[in-house]
Order: sequence, then C-alpha cells, then structure tokens
Amino acid sequence: MKETKLGRYLNRGSIIISTFQSRKSANIIAKKMISKKLCACVNIIKINSFYHWKNKLQYDNEYLCFFKTVSSTKLKNELKKIHPYELPEIVEIKMDSVDKNYLKWLIG
Repeated sequence: MKETKLGRYLNRGSIIISTFQSRKSANIIAKKMISKKLCACVNIIKINSFYHWKNKLQYDNEYLCFFKTVSSTKLKNELKKIHPYELPEIVEIKMDSVDKNYLKWLIG
C-alpha cells in the first residue's frame, strides 16, 4: 500500500459501538457489515445492561459489538437503518493512535 493512501486514512479509523438483544441479531448484522465492506472486523461480547427505559429500570443480557472501520459514516447510516432496537446505541470512538500495519489491514 502506498504511503499516500495510508496518509489519507491516518485519522479516519474508528470503532463503532452498538448493543443487540441476541447473539443471532448481532451475528447477522456483523456479517452484513463485513460483507458490504463497511468494516474490517467485529468483536461481539456478552454483557449485562442496566438502564432506564420508558420510566422503568431495566436489566437485560445484551451483546456489545465493536465495529472497526475507516467508513464510519456509511457504517453508522446502515446500522441505523437495519438495527432492531427502537433507539439503538450507536457510538463512535475515533482511533487517535493506531499501529500502521493494523491500519493498513483495516483499510483493506
């Protein structure tokens, strides 16, 4: 990969975080995002969530996804369209320091 292409992406790496109610829905969306080349990798972790929703304290088992991408806007837009939640968590964390070889892989 040419250094000029790498340079264009130096500040574009992001991790998009979102939660899902089932492993099945997390897996389906992860596969869609990767097949559409909107991200290079998705990590899925089982978590316990406590939150207020419609004036009630909720406790749920959920699946937290970390989508690693250099196409954050496209990924967030697609995620918003297909996410099963009424109000999905879609949070972006910018990669301000990333290994050059990992970034090359992330770019593809």
